[in-house]
Amino acid sequence: MITEEELLDGLNSAQREAVLHKGSPLLVIAGAGSGKTRVLTSRIAHLVLEGEARASSVLAITFTNKAADEMRSRLIDMLGDEVRYMWMSTFHSACVRILRTNAERFGYSKSFTIYDTQDSRRLIEQIEKELNVDPKKIRPQALMREIGAAKSEMVDFESYRDRASGPFERTVSEVYSQYQQRLKQFSAMDFDDLLMVTVNLFEACPDVLDMYRDRFQHILVDEYQDTNQVQNRLVLMLGEVHRNVCVVGDADQSIYMFRGADVRNILEFEKAFPDVRVIALEQNYRSTRNILDTANAVISNNRSRIPKNLWTSSDTGPPIFRYRANDENDEARFVSREVKRLADQEALFYSDMAVFYRTNAQSRALEEALVMEGIPYKVIGSTRFYDRREVKDLIAYLMVVANPADDLSARRIINSPKRGVGEATLAKMVEYAKANRINLVDSFLHATEAGAPKKASEALAELAFIISDLAKMNDDGAGPAQLLSTALERTGYRESIKALEAHEAQSRMENIAELVSMAGRFGELQDMLETVALVSDADDLYGIEGKVSLMTIHIAKGLEFEVVFMVGMDDGVFPHMRSIDDPVQLEEERRLCYVGITRSKRWLYLTHAWERMLWGAYTSSIPSRFISEIPDELVRDL
Repeated sequence: MITEEELLDGLNSAQREAVLHKGSPLLVIAGAGSGKTRVLTSRIAHLVLEGEARASSVLAITFTNKAADEMRSRLIDMLGDEVRYMWMSTFHSACVRILRTNAERFGYSKSFTIYDTQDSRRLIEQIEKELNVDPKKIRPQALMREIGAAKSEMVDFESYRDRASGPFERTVSEVYSQYQQRLKQFSAMDFDDLLMVTVNLFEACPDVLDMYRDRFQHILVDEYQDTNQVQNRLVLMLGEVHRNVCVVGDADQSIYMFRGADVRNILEFEKAFPDVRVIALEQNYRSTRNILDTANAVISNNRSRIPKNLWTSSDTGPPIFRYRANDENDEARFVSREVKRLADQEALFYSDMAVFYRTNAQSRALEEALVMEGIPYKVIGSTRFYDRREVKDLIAYLMVVANPADDLSARRIINSPKRGVGEATLAKMVEYAKANRINLVDSFLHATEAGAPKKASEALAELAFIISDLAKMNDDGAGPAQLLSTALERTGYRESIKALEAHEAQSRMENIAELVSMAGRFGELQDMLETVALVSDADDLYGIEGKVSLMTIHIAKGLEFEVVFMVGMDDGVFPHMRSIDDPVQLEEERRLCYVGITRSKRWLYLTHAWERMLWGAYTSSIPSRFISEIPDELVRDL
């Protein structure tokens, strides 16, 4: 176990003050690259080492599983076995643990299913169809965004219905109502429900809230600028009695307003806790002086922020390079050539370099140019591993085994692989299940009675037997890897994949093998399903070693690279056209630019094009206003 002296060794004065503070709530304003993870882990270790807190009384919240794992690993090195008693996770994971214990109070099964974004969209598409809502006029994504925004503000479907005005909101109200009722029927929750239902639980059951208040005597939250109103409410509810609340964040890096993040939570934290101690971490350990001067110059144009000025004892570093391209193809060719040059002349690895863009559509020209140069790359945040069809199919089998009431997953596996069950037969099964108040899986044994054709009835009965056998295996202690292997053989899924064209079959079988391998790390099915459901884009970084990383700037948050290319720095592209005339959104775009700049350790390239293909037509453009905010002496044109 680390000593207190070793713990504090090497910390700068502000970091040390943040680690040792006690007696009141604490707000740590942590600039990019200022060592906030070390401060958080050191503060937790200090609390345990000095006897100010038991490990089991600490709740540490981060925003990605990756960050939680990194913190856990550091604390294991510092404290050893003590760490296993701590709750160290994302908000969603912590809420799942609370809800698993108390879900039955709200009419959910303890084995409730967690629907990811793709599952939620499928359910909303199904509801749109039933309500005769034209998906071309009101896209499912728009409905999901509006429902998610409502939930992030603690607005349930009844409250939304009461305040709805205009055709769009009235349609949302209908879909929202059906969506929530269907989720309850399936004993399922989406990501937003995990948070909102936990708050509802605390409000409706004071004994539960008191139990967790008593347990978590110290609460530490990272990336507080990215919290929404529900997450803020959770922190305030749990911490308002003992007040040992430490939040770490940076208003200048608040970039998730579109997901419901509310920068006011950190800007107004002092209103919730008037006696809060505020400590700013301004020394940067990542970037050169030129990069930090660039970042400071850009972000200083925002008004809604807590003032700070990043600085470093590092060297000045190379200038900021700007390239003025003719069009997006010229821009992409420049990036690929420069990547090649840096690899050859600066002896950099491809994995040291990243290309950031504002929207995913911008990757096309870049990918083509990198392929032409023979440069290996990985698009981060494209089709996630867990969103690939064969992976989703097999996970759906496991979801039905864990929760037979999950009719959405049951619908997915009916014809995965093909069993000759048509839409008409499926409709009969759904109607039969509804009329007899049973779940869809249970209805499979009554297919003939429901009016299904003989062949389909036999196939559905066989599927019901397979699910029953898998459920028995699960009850008897079989691990998720064994369940997957059995499902692959019994259902014929493996053979159906092998029957595809050779290249596609190989790719899908590799994904299946990876899934089975991953499942082997879990002893309990529920643990595996929770991990799969709660993984984020930032956690899903398979196979980037030895490759240039391509990603949106939103995904880049939390990462760092020797070299960063920020492409598409045109007004209307970045900042985005939707944000230019809205002061609040324009400030968020500038924060996004700040985040992109501060991911770079040494080399930063900003590129823009005089002409760019947008919406199928070439459009003239001017350089981003963010470039003009950088002092001329920091920039060199190429």
